[in-house]
Amino acid sequence: MTELFEKPPGEESGHPGQAIHPVLKFALEIGPLILFFLANAKAGIFWATGTFMVATIAALVASFILVRHLPVMPFVSGVVVLVFGGLTLWLQNETFIKLKPTIIYSLFGATLIGGLFFGKSLLGYVFGTVFNLTAEGWRILTMRWGIFFLVMAALNEFVWRHFSTDLWVSFKVFGFMPLTFVFAMGQMRLIARHDASRSDDVRKP
Repeated sequence: MTELFEKPPGEESGHPGQAIHPVLKFALEIGPLILFFLANAKAGIFWATGTFMVATIAALVASFILVRHLPVMPFVSGVVVLVFGGLTLWLQNETFIKLKPTIIYSLFGATLIGGLFFGKSLLGYVFGTVFNLTAEGWRILTMRWGIFFLVMAALNEFVWRHFSTDLWVSFKVFGFMPLTFVFAMGQMRLIARHDASRSDDVRKP
């Protein structure tokens, strides 16, 4: 897991087969959510929670087998799924699994924005092997993602507190992922504008 933080942005890892095919990567990310949605529709939120936990573990194991390390964000998300999913099943209280996105988004948002106060654009240490941005580019992108995560945390709180469990599950599966994709695509212009290969400002984030 720490490999992601040990290499400077833009430096490629020497591990063979590190990159996962985009289709497979998407399947590993969306698969547990789809199973969560189907299990909830068929057997209810508690069966769905158990299914989600098992599917999340399976996805993490598959990712580790393919790339020989666990990316930070999926790993942290998986830990929160297991903790809050376990509390949901143990206490038979669906509130805990509904709080899971709030906790994850808040944690990521606070970490990214907090890092900026210490002069660190942490997003660059996670995606430095994917994008080669200037220091300013990493700062702006980190701030944008930090704010986005906090907004998503607030949105999750609004949905689960004001709507039914079934609607929340549907929004978790078919709402959060599209919103994240649209936001990510919206950052492409920023990424192109701050491409370090076109600038002399290539300092670490």
